[in-house]
Amino acid sequence: MIEPFDDSYFMKKAMQEAEAAFDSGEIPVGAVVVVDNRIIARAHNLTETLNDVTAHAEMQAITAAANFLGGKYLTGCTLYVTLEPCQMCAGALYWSQISKIVYGATDENRGFKTMRTKLHPKTEVVSGVMEQEASSLMKRFFIEKRNLN
Repeated sequence: MIEPFDDSYFMKKAMQEAEAAFDSGEIPVGAVVVVDNRIIARAHNLTETLNDVTAHAEMQAITAAANFLGGKYLTGCTLYVTLEPCQMCAGALYWSQISKIVYGATDENRGFKTMRTKLHPKTEVVSGVMEQEASSLMKRFFIEKRNLN
C-alpha cells in the first residue's frame, strides 16, 4: 500500500518553502512541522528580510509550531527541513524535545553533525530525503548570487 503522507510528501512541502525563500533572495531553506500527518507550521529563512541572524527556517518553524500547540515542547512532532540544521537550530530543537527531524541536504561545513551538536536523546533523525533537489536549489542560489556580484 502506498502511504500518501510519507517523508517525501512532507519534504516536498518544505521544498516549496525553500523555493519561496529563493524567490525572495533568502538562502533557500524551508521547513514544515507535522503532527499526526498534519502540517502545523511552515517557514523559510528570513535572515535577510528581518535582518536577524537567528531567523533560520527551523527557528521560525519551531516558534510557529509551539504557538499552534500552545506549549514549548514539540513531542510527537516531526520537523522536515531541506538542509541539515546548524548548531543553533539543533540546540533549539534539543530544547523543544522534537520527536523526529527529517532533512534533505547535508551541510558539511555548518551542520549539527559536523559541529558535533547533540540532539535530544529521544529525537529520531532521518537524512537524505530529497537530498538531490535540496542540494541543487542551494547550489543554484549561490551560483546566481556570485554572478550578480
